[in-house]
Amino acid sequence: MNKKTTSKGVSKSASQTLTSKSTGKSSKSASGSALSQTGTPKRQTSPKAASAASKTLSDGRTSKASKSAAGSTLAQTPKKKGK
Repeated sequence: MNKKTTSKGVSKSASQTLTSKSTGKSSKSASGSALSQTGTPKRQTSPKAASAASKTLSDGRTSKASKSAAGSTLAQTPKKKGK
């Protein structure tokens, strides 16, 4: 289990992303995931949220706040078990 949590700074960025009218669906999904993981290592990023975060990071039009939240979301994906 990944024990990382979203920091206060990233939570603020995620909140800004969620309230922005010009933010896309993928960015909002990644930001919502990051915000839900603030202060609790028990919550993990779902595959759907991880995919949205990946799209957010690869989109050249994405704001710095959105990319910060997306990076946090990806950092909190569950560790894959080795063979």
